[in-house]
Amino acid sequence: MKTLVFGTSLKPDKYSNKALQMLVSKNFDVVAFGIYKGTVAYVSVEPSLKNYINIHTITLYLGSKNQKQYYDYILSLEPKRVIFNPGTENEEFYKLLEAQNIKVDIACTLVLLSTNQY
Repeated sequence: MKTLVFGTSLKPDKYSNKALQMLVSKNFDVVAFGIYKGTVAYVSVEPSLKNYINIHTITLYLGSKNQKQYYDYILSLEPKRVIFNPGTENEEFYKLLEAQNIKVDIACTLVLLSTNQY
């Protein structure tokens, strides 16, 4: 089950960084998009949008005001679900995803992983 961490920070104290590290530690297949190119837990954080295939889950770490420019890209990846972490809630985007039969989870990736609900 491949996960795209969308909005990954290279700073270790940021939740997106912690989520990526925890996903890797639990042996999930992970790819990452962030503003700055770098590496987190041996995963390359890419600042350009890649045409990934077989993305099951996208976990968002990007505020709602910055999401709109990525709607088409995220929809084009045809994920099975998108997790809206705290601070990323976006009613407009929920509707677009659900119209494409993409599951919307309003949750915290770190909590889901910690409680084996991911």
